[in-house]
Amino acid sequence: MSGNRTPAALAKGRLLHIAATMGGPSTSKRHPPHRVKPSTPAANRSELNPVHFLARSATIYPSKVAVIHGQRRYTYQELNRRSLALAYVLKEQLGVRRGDVVAVIAPNIPAMLEAHFAIPAANAIICAINTRLAPAEVAYILEHSGAKVILCDNEFQHLVANSPLRKVAIADTGLLESDPYEQFIQGGYSKADQLGWSGLDQTDDETEGVSLCYTSGTTGKPKGVLYTYRGMYLAALGNAIEAQLRLDSVHLFVVPLFHANSWIFPYAVTAIAATHVMLRKVDYDHIWDILLKENVTHMNGAPTIMIQIVHHPSAKKLPKPITCTVAGSAPTATLIASMKELNMDICHVYGLTETYGPITKAYSQIEWEGLSLEEQAKKYARQGHVYLVSDDVRVVNNDMEDVAWDGKEVGEIVFRGNLVMKGYHNDPEATAKAFSGGWFHSGDLAVRYPDGYIAIQDRSKDIIISGGENISTLEVESCISQHPSVMEVAVVAAPHQKWGETPKGFVILKPGLPEDKIVNGEQLISFCKERMAGFKCPSSIVIVKELPKTSTGKLQKYILREQEWKGFTKRIN
Repeated sequence: MSGNRTPAALAKGRLLHIAATMGGPSTSKRHPPHRVKPSTPAANRSELNPVHFLARSATIYPSKVAVIHGQRRYTYQELNRRSLALAYVLKEQLGVRRGDVVAVIAPNIPAMLEAHFAIPAANAIICAINTRLAPAEVAYILEHSGAKVILCDNEFQHLVANSPLRKVAIADTGLLESDPYEQFIQGGYSKADQLGWSGLDQTDDETEGVSLCYTSGTTGKPKGVLYTYRGMYLAALGNAIEAQLRLDSVHLFVVPLFHANSWIFPYAVTAIAATHVMLRKVDYDHIWDILLKENVTHMNGAPTIMIQIVHHPSAKKLPKPITCTVAGSAPTATLIASMKELNMDICHVYGLTETYGPITKAYSQIEWEGLSLEEQAKKYARQGHVYLVSDDVRVVNNDMEDVAWDGKEVGEIVFRGNLVMKGYHNDPEATAKAFSGGWFHSGDLAVRYPDGYIAIQDRSKDIIISGGENISTLEVESCISQHPSVMEVAVVAAPHQKWGETPKGFVILKPGLPEDKIVNGEQLISFCKERMAGFKCPSSIVIVKELPKTSTGKLQKYILREQEWKGFTKRIN
C-alpha cells in the first residue's frame, strides 16, 4: 500500500532502509544513525561531535568510495561499519569506558583512520603517537596520558614491546586470515549490524576532551594537547571551507594522522563525503604515482615536503589543478613558481598543535593577480587572517596591547576562540601560562600590516640578537632561497666572539645542477649582501645534503642551533 504513503513517510522509510544497510535495525523507533536519542530531548540543542560526519556521509553516500589504500577500496558504508565494529570491541572486549585513553601507533593506514572515529564513538580519548619517537619517549607518553589500550602497527611493535598495556596488533593487510586487527574487529560486526550507532552512547558534553596530541618536546618533556568534541567539529568545518573541499575531492594524506590528527582533515574530508587516500610512508615515487593515477585534488604538507615533490624526477604538469595546503613555514617565490608550473595551487595556512592545526590563512585578493611573482610570494607568505570558525587573532606587546598595524612593530601572536585547545593534559601550570591574560600565547613573533594581515617574523627562541640588533631567521632564509640554485635552507644563531651571535645558513642545492650552477657558501653570502643589510647577512653558509626534520617535514632548527653552541662552548673553554 505504498501508494497511500505520504512523501514524508516515504523519505523516512528510505532513510531507515539506508541506515539498516549500514548497520542498525530498520524499525520506526530507530533514530537516524548520525544522531543518538538524547536523555533529555531538546529541540534547539545537540552536542557537536565529529563522529556524526561519518554516520551522515554513510547514510547519504553509502556506496561512494571513502578510502583508497593501495589496491584496497572502502565505501562510506564499509568505513562506517568497520569503525562501528572497532568501537564495540573496544568497549566490550577491552573494557574501554568513557574518558579512557586509547593509544594508536600507526602510519596513515585505514586502521588509523577508523580509530579516529571509533575511539570517540566509544566515548574515549584517542592518543595518536608519533611513530618516530624512541621507546622511552613512547613509554613516557603512555604513562602521562594514562592510556588503557594500545593499537599498534606491526612495524612499530618494538616501541611498545615492554609496555604492560593490552595491545592489538595491526598487520595492515585487510585480510581476515592474517591480520590480528581484522580478526579483532570481527567481534564487533554483530552489534554494528544490529544496533548501529544507536547502541553507542555519544557525548552529552561537547566540551569534554576527545583527543590527546603530544607536542614534539624539543624544549623538555612533550605536552599533551587536549582537544574537545566541539573544537574538532568546528576545526573540521573550518578546513572544509578554507581548503574548498567538495564531494568529488580526493585528499592525499601526506601529513601523519598522529600530527595534530593530520590537522583535523580526517573529519573535514569525511564531513564532505570526499575520498581519503592513505599513504603509509612519505615515498616520493609513490606520491607521484598516486597523484597521476588517483585524480588527487587536495594535499597538505610543509614547504620542505612540497620542495621534494616538485623537484622529483617524476614531476610533471598535472592534468587538473590540485590545492596544496602548506604550513610550517612560509612558501618562497621559487616554490610557488615551481608549483604553479605543475598545476598546484598553494593555500598557505598557519597554526599550532594547540590550535587544532591551521587557524589562519593568507586569503588571496584579486588585485594580487597583477603583481609580479616575487610580490605575490610576499603576500602569500604572510600568515593572513583568522579562520571563519574562530575568534580574531591579535598581535600584542608585553602589556597585551595591540601593536600598530604598520608592518613594523613586532609583538606576539595570541588567539582566543573555538580553535584553541582545552589545555595541557595534567599540566595546570603550563596551561595557566599559555592562557595568561585570557588569550592563548603562541610564542610566535609577528607584525601586522595595514590590511590586517599578520606576518611571522620568527619564533621567539629563533630571533637572532647580533650586536643588539634583532634579526629574523625567516627573513634571512627568504633571501637565500631566492637564489636559483637553492632548494632548501635553514638559518640559526651561531656564536660570535664580537657580536654575541650571528646568522649561519645551511643550504641544500637543487639536484642535477650543471657545473656552472653549483655554488658555494661564499657565493651565497655575496648574493645576500646584494639584497639585505650587512648585519643581517650570514657570517657563514655551508652546503649540506640534508637538514634535520620532524616526521611532518618541519625543520628542526634547534638541532642545528645546539650543534653550533656546543662547539662554541668547547672552543672558549
